[in-house]
Amino acid sequence: MPSLRAIANAPTERRTVKVSLNADLVREAREYHLNLSATLERALVEQLRQLRAERWLAENKDGIAAYNALVHRHGTFADALRTF
Repeated sequence: MPSLRAIANAPTERRTVKVSLNADLVREAREYHLNLSATLERALVEQLRQLRAERWLAENKDGIAAYNALVHRHGTFADALRTF
């Protein structure tokens, strides 16, 4: 699956969508000359990144727990090599 940054930055077809926003926020955003499309895209990239990370953790929690238990019982390979 391509990274969200790659998706957001790739030259691609644009799709027109209709969204409803708080009128005061839109007015102020326009005063600051904010690009609403770019702002929404950045917010979507961040939200999707977070959701993908949460999904990955949920899908892999059993494996992570098993690995952590193994390390707790037996240590890691590098434990014998550490000098600190």
